[in-house]
Amino acid sequence: MKVNIQAVNFNVDRKLVDFINERLTKLEKFYDKVVSFEVFLKLENSSDRENKTVDLKVLVPGDDVVVKKTCKTFEEAADLCADAVERMLVKRKEKQKSY
Repeated sequence: MKVNIQAVNFNVDRKLVDFINERLTKLEKFYDKVVSFEVFLKLENSSDRENKTVDLKVLVPGDDVVVKKTCKTFEEAADLCADAVERMLVKRKEKQKSY
């Protein structure tokens, strides 16, 4: 499984990359057919405190899973994205088992 992280409008910290890699590798146990993850970290130009956006694209056979979250910190947004993707992957796995 491959994790590709891209930062837009800023330089990403190594600690943040490690956090995202750790969180995403845990998702493999829910759905073993994950090909790769693409993570886009964006710093929005707004006066709002919640200006950090994480776009998470999970490449799986069939339709890809895409989640976008905006929060105060990148860690919080990445965590919410991972939780949402976890639910989607479990749901997808259950659908496959029913056939």
